[in-house]
Amino acid sequence: MAEDGSTQSANIWPLPKFHFQVKWGDQEMSFQEVTGLDAQSEEIKYRVGNSPIYSVIKMPGLIKYSNVTMKKGIFKGDNKFWEWFSQIKQNTIKRIDITISLLDETSAPTMVWTLKNAWPTKISGYELKAEGNEVAVESIEIVHEGMTIANS
Repeated sequence: MAEDGSTQSANIWPLPKFHFQVKWGDQEMSFQEVTGLDAQSEEIKYRVGNSPIYSVIKMPGLIKYSNVTMKKGIFKGDNKFWEWFSQIKQNTIKRIDITISLLDETSAPTMVWTLKNAWPTKISGYELKAEGNEVAVESIEIVHEGMTIANS
């Protein structure tokens, strides 16, 4: 008799990446794509002048985070990106925490990325084409001051 999958462990299959949720502060927004959830430790190279080994040692340095890019369809009357972006005035901008959650089959969060003090640095994507048949998509690039990851 063939296995119907009802008794399989939840640890056998990895989660698909197409079921996710994005919250800007307390507001939920729908996105087609989220990229840039990266962190990297810069390396510090050091060598003592009297070391008998003629090479440097490498130590972990500051952690830097990539900008996060989010893409969504353009909807009539939806100017949320521009409203937030237009608040940039003389080094001031409203910063918010953004939460990105990977959801399981019951829509419960399983992995949650939280971007601290995020603000928009770039808006793009208005490529209009008379012969195209794609949906109009806009993107926003987000800068943040740190990322935490939690697993449920």
